[in-house]
Amino acid sequence: MFKPCTFGIEEEYLLVETATGKVLATPSPVVGNLCREVMGQYFAEEMFRCQIEVASPIFDHVRQAQQFFGDSRQRLNEALAEEGAALYCAGSHPSAQWQRQRPRTTPRYWQLFDDYQHVARRSLLSGLHVHVGVPPGCDRIQLINQVVYWLPMFLLLSSSSPLWSGENTGYMSYRRAICGEWPHMGLPEPLADWTAYQRYRGLLQRTGSLASDGAFWWALRPSQRFATVELRISDGCPRLEDALCIAGLFRHLVECCVMPHYAPAPASRETHWITQENYWRAMRHGRHGQFIGLEQQQPVSAFGWLAQLRGQHPPDSVDAERAFMQAQRILTEGTSADRQLECLEHARLAGRDKRQGLREVVEMVVAEGQGAWPISNLNLTQP
Repeated sequence: MFKPCTFGIEEEYLLVETATGKVLATPSPVVGNLCREVMGQYFAEEMFRCQIEVASPIFDHVRQAQQFFGDSRQRLNEALAEEGAALYCAGSHPSAQWQRQRPRTTPRYWQLFDDYQHVARRSLLSGLHVHVGVPPGCDRIQLINQVVYWLPMFLLLSSSSPLWSGENTGYMSYRRAICGEWPHMGLPEPLADWTAYQRYRGLLQRTGSLASDGAFWWALRPSQRFATVELRISDGCPRLEDALCIAGLFRHLVECCVMPHYAPAPASRETHWITQENYWRAMRHGRHGQFIGLEQQQPVSAFGWLAQLRGQHPPDSVDAERAFMQAQRILTEGTSADRQLECLEHARLAGRDKRQGLREVVEMVVAEGQGAWPISNLNLTQP
């Protein structure tokens, strides 16, 4: 009998000052200690002093993830509120000046900043990572080959980084555009199997391109520490239900592809080409884009693309059904990127300047992360 896959989630957050909405470039030791005390073993540092990560325990059901992250977000925000701070959970902050951010000085991060210089300094970004456990004996590279075509869909559903350094970038996920500046952080290499993956790693290590314990940061990768595949393409999601949708949908897709009776389609160069194009379209246009269908290689809307996923991998559990329903809702009502741009436009039509509009975006994202939506049903014709 097939055993459902377990999964875990990692959420990255920026720490912002409640009074101004600005990123805390140098949070006080009290703030850092509060976060560590609240989350205990689930707390993790990130590249910048203004950023933290919450890495979950292993889950069997999405409702466990909902309870864990609902409680974690609430307790963190309550503790931070006493210090005039809050969590900002989106792919990018709309007005943060990355030049002023202080890196972590632990050896691991110090090495990253030394190796990658300006690219690392610019990466003031927050993502949502989902690990899904796979059965013993599963070739994770072959599994990635079956899943890779759908990666851009997870990006468009989670897109939350349209604003950068006070400007509308024209991208729904500018975070992933910045990620493209790093080596080994795009789509996974089109490798045949685990043996080919090991040869590839060996080549890079022998030539000094990758440390012996070095990691790839692909949009989907095999974890080095766990028997999992890790989804890394998604922007951080202010609304918890959107993050749970991404996790539930990805877990369902992986489960379908590791079923004993599943007949995988052979990997092809065309699949890689199409995925690369859809990836750019998801970054640029989000849910508004036209994508390339895999079978007929014809244009398809985001709604049609989701319908194709459902048709090929029908939901077989309550978690999967709820994930598809929430994905449909996201496509209908909009992503965080849509809401941020609407919020900024609403402020403009109301006569507020850009600085005030960007501040309202921060307030909205923070409030959504706390489970409250102070700005909803924006009517752009009525300032």
